[in-house]
Amino acid sequence: MNYAADFNAVDNAFFNFLGLTFDEVTEKRAVARWRASANLHQPAGILNGGAYCTAHETVATVGAIVWFFDRGNVVGVSNTTDFFRSVSEGDLISVAEPVHQGRLQQVWTVETRDLSDRLMSRGQVRLQNLPSATTLDQDGCRGTAS
Repeated sequence: MNYAADFNAVDNAFFNFLGLTFDEVTEKRAVARWRASANLHQPAGILNGGAYCTAHETVATVGAIVWFFDRGNVVGVSNTTDFFRSVSEGDLISVAEPVHQGRLQQVWTVETRDLSDRLMSRGQVRLQNLPSATTLDQDGCRGTAS
């Protein structure tokens, strides 16, 4: 099932600032389009690397949320991004796919490409699954209270 429309319907200032629009959001893949623009530049006039990091963590987190869904919350704990090309303006596509989806952690890789399919950046995001108290009880992960 594709949850892109659900995430696009969210009025989120962070999504709006990056100009993120989701094309696909499933348990195994999240794809978002966004735009490099002057409001995301570093002083040198090119896209700030933090924008890539932000997009990577956001797209990976959305995919991770869909996979973990009703079991609790998901939060990022590590984000490593390599930058391969600079860009000042233009549309970008970030694709996130899971490497590991475990009981307490997920690891997703994210690649961002321009519309000519040139690799702009590649990242890895590690996320912590925070099971709800109900889920912990069902999984036998929490001891009984004394």
